[in-house]
Amino acid sequence: MKISYITVTYNAAKWLPVTLASVLEQDYPDVEHIIVDGKSADDTPQLVSEYMAQAEATDSKHAIRFVCEHDNGIYDAMNKGLRLATGDYVCFLNAGDWLPQTGTATLIADMITVAEHDNGSLPAVVYGDTAIVNESGKMLGQRAKKLPKILTWKSFRRGMTVCHQAFYARADLAKKLPYNLQYRFSADFDWCIRLMKEGERYGCRNVGTNKVVANYLEEGTTTAHRSASLKERFHIMQYHYGLTSTLFHHILFAFGFDKR
Repeated sequence: MKISYITVTYNAAKWLPVTLASVLEQDYPDVEHIIVDGKSADDTPQLVSEYMAQAEATDSKHAIRFVCEHDNGIYDAMNKGLRLATGDYVCFLNAGDWLPQTGTATLIADMITVAEHDNGSLPAVVYGDTAIVNESGKMLGQRAKKLPKILTWKSFRRGMTVCHQAFYARADLAKKLPYNLQYRFSADFDWCIRLMKEGERYGCRNVGTNKVVANYLEEGTTTAHRSASLKERFHIMQYHYGLTSTLFHHILFAFGFDKR
């Protein structure tokens, strides 16, 4: 069972080392790490070259692929990563995010194996909890939004219940559903919903753990463009869930009964 981690970068030298180190340190052997860089002008390419050399020097069994070329934004780069992935499951790990334990990939692979044995098919999504960290690496605690006991595409009516860094998608489904480039800031939200819908269509269950499987850097593209991101999310939710449901859950959020 191969797991593909995809990291997209642009001038990310400040945040990238912790991400690369966390993937390299995984004790699960069948890991693929794809780094898609948008022609960074900082030390990002050099850091990736050093990372690849370190993996070779330590006889790591991980496969590392590096693409450095211009792109049309973060989601275009993520689509490139999807096309390149050869794993059975894919997870998008941004620069500055990292895997919290050396056994995180092993945990995910074991969950997949157990789910396949119990249900007779591979799960569409394997997911876990997320811890939030700031730019200095200080832990700020786990996300306020609790994981659902049973995750479905309808769970995202309350917002992005699972961070995409903690969302492992079955690759054969994911490759059929590239990110929608009409969304600049929230295409990951739409992608997760569409992927779970597709999994449900094939009768595939989603399996989760309450364990933290990703440390998430607080400041990201979506956070920096929060207003535009929320507008996009409203449009996405209206498309998938209808106007009435979307307005209802936004009213709950406005009065503090829910968290985005």
